[in-house]
Amino acid sequence: MTQVSIVIVAAGRGSRAGEGLPKQYRKLGGKAVLRRTIESFLAIDPGFDIRCVIHPDDKALYEEATAGLNLFAPVFGGATRQESVFNGLKALEQDTDYVLVHDAARPFVTHEVVMDVIKALDAGAEAVVPGVPVADTLKKVQDGTIKHTVDRSGLYAVQTPQGFPYANLIAAHEAALGRELTDDGAVMEAFGAHVAISKGDSGNFKLTTPDDFKKAEQQTMMALGDIRTGSGYDVHRFEEGDHVWLCGVKLPFTKALKGHSDADVGLHALTDAILAALCDGDIGTHFPPSDDQWRGAPSDVFLAFARDRVLARGGQISHVGVCLVCEKPKIGPHKDAMRDRIAELLAIPASRVSVQATTTEKLGFTGREEGIAAQATATLRLPMGDN
Repeated sequence: MTQVSIVIVAAGRGSRAGEGLPKQYRKLGGKAVLRRTIESFLAIDPGFDIRCVIHPDDKALYEEATAGLNLFAPVFGGATRQESVFNGLKALEQDTDYVLVHDAARPFVTHEVVMDVIKALDAGAEAVVPGVPVADTLKKVQDGTIKHTVDRSGLYAVQTPQGFPYANLIAAHEAALGRELTDDGAVMEAFGAHVAISKGDSGNFKLTTPDDFKKAEQQTMMALGDIRTGSGYDVHRFEEGDHVWLCGVKLPFTKALKGHSDADVGLHALTDAILAALCDGDIGTHFPPSDDQWRGAPSDVFLAFARDRVLARGGQISHVGVCLVCEKPKIGPHKDAMRDRIAELLAIPASRVSVQATTTEKLGFTGREEGIAAQATATLRLPMGDN
């Protein structure tokens, strides 16, 4: 079986896209660009051997971006892209047949682009570079003046991943040490190899400028066009105690909420809202109160589970809201802390989290201060065609 390895080059310091972060760690649709790039390859073939080449200063950013992914340890890059790729190649297993080198800032790589590169290598190509024909008219400009029109016939804008037999590429990099070449196709050209062109995709663009990120956000949102809303409701009665947990925040109080877990009525309702939007049962389905392992459990475990169910389906949480219904304790002073905690648990901005509170004007069980009720809503974006 052919062993294909992917070297993802993520050691650059480029921040022209704004926000002061290297662009591969900027968020795109709630996820770091690098994570989206990795997940694109894993969706094509989970068997790919993926090695990321990163800057030594970015280790914490890398660990945050790739949390939960089963990857090899990252490789530290060099002073140039060429050195970084070489470091990545040296880290690969020697039984690698093909290596595909890809820019971390191209998160929209497709199955077709990758497989066309591999098919060309299977057919005996020494090197394969995907590209798209140049469509715009090209002008040669000097000192702000157009000198002449460039013939665009036969001109291609090249992309990544660029594919090579592993032994050929590492030998070419060894021979090119000390030279500055723009990409791995150029390294192979300098080595005397014939470089084939395969079919690229206009959607497989590289994120460089703020406009690129705007375009990428639009592309991501279009792909997540299945918009769903779910609601949840929960009630817990009071018992003796000295605090309550509400929306992940511990509030000193003269009573406690009775429940199998920590009885956080706000997080329970919100967990059910997310599961409802997924049509994936409810909190009791996944965490039955008859199971002693959940006795006294913090409710953030349940909410994190619901969050991960969304992410596992390639979706994102767009907005959540919780409304707490009680006479006491007073919720107002704690709303911001609750919003921040929910945002932290769901890995979304606090600007997408609403926490409200109301009373029933002394009516009903909440009016008699017998317990607390919570209503919640969650809006999700899932990939089109999701079941």
